[in-house]
Amino acid sequence: MAVANKSIYAALLANLLIAITKFIAGAISNSAAMIAEGVHSVVDTINQLLLLLGLSLSKKQPDKYHPLGYGKELYFWSFVVSILIFGLGGGISVYQGITHILHPQKLGDVTWSYVVLAISVVFEGASLIIAAKEFNKLREGQTWWDAIIRSKDPSTFLVLFEDSAAVVGLFIVATCLYLSHHLNKPYIDGIASLLIGLILIAVSLILAHESRSLLMGEGIKKGTKKRIKEITESDKGVLSLMHLMSTYQSPEEILVMMIVAFKPNLNTNEINDSIDRIREEIKIEFALIKFVIIQPDVYADKVDPDVQAYI
Repeated sequence: MAVANKSIYAALLANLLIAITKFIAGAISNSAAMIAEGVHSVVDTINQLLLLLGLSLSKKQPDKYHPLGYGKELYFWSFVVSILIFGLGGGISVYQGITHILHPQKLGDVTWSYVVLAISVVFEGASLIIAAKEFNKLREGQTWWDAIIRSKDPSTFLVLFEDSAAVVGLFIVATCLYLSHHLNKPYIDGIASLLIGLILIAVSLILAHESRSLLMGEGIKKGTKKRIKEITESDKGVLSLMHLMSTYQSPEEILVMMIVAFKPNLNTNEINDSIDRIREEIKIEFALIKFVIIQPDVYADKVDPDVQAYI
């Protein structure tokens, strides 16, 4: 979580420093693209605050209403962030762009826009470099895209995507603002705003897909399932692992549920001892697996009712 926090705080600071200046420059230059960038920075600032809220709430201790903890709070707030990027960031930018394309307005003094863009590139670029370095520590030899797809902590790749979109957007604004000013074609400024909106919408759809997958209960990888099966079936009291289900409760907590067929000659204590051994060995080998629920297969053979599945 510390890695994610560093990236989030860096992005939050960068967006706070430049959001107001973008709006001022946009008002002076009458630039829709600069206003769109200002909206983008405000939305990003709100997003960082929501991610920090999600991280904080996800650390709450289990209680009688949530016995498995509050880890999925992070996934919920990450999904909310993706919706905000779509609705506020992308939607408003597209609206501004279409409006200024259909009804172009003469640009005012663009000097301050260039100054703000230069400052923004420095701060957003610095934030992106920090986010990329922190995410790179988590890749473990995977490609960047594979690491993003397989990551169970949306707070890490959310910041990376946001900062990347921000930097690309700044270069689009700078290019279109220059062309609009020197060619005296104000509608080009609207095109920049439209392009920024489409980029944000594309980013939001990717982030929403990943966050939704985690929120709905994404499970462990095939390799991990295979190893758990080996551990379970190597126990002296087990006939076979019948079913295995899993879900990420948070980036640092996994719940595993298994139905296991035990040897028919075992008594209650022997089955419970076998459950203890399997559970402990799984937890020792896989540090993220915090909860292991094992249910004896009552259909394979009659099981003593005193044998209970437990965490």
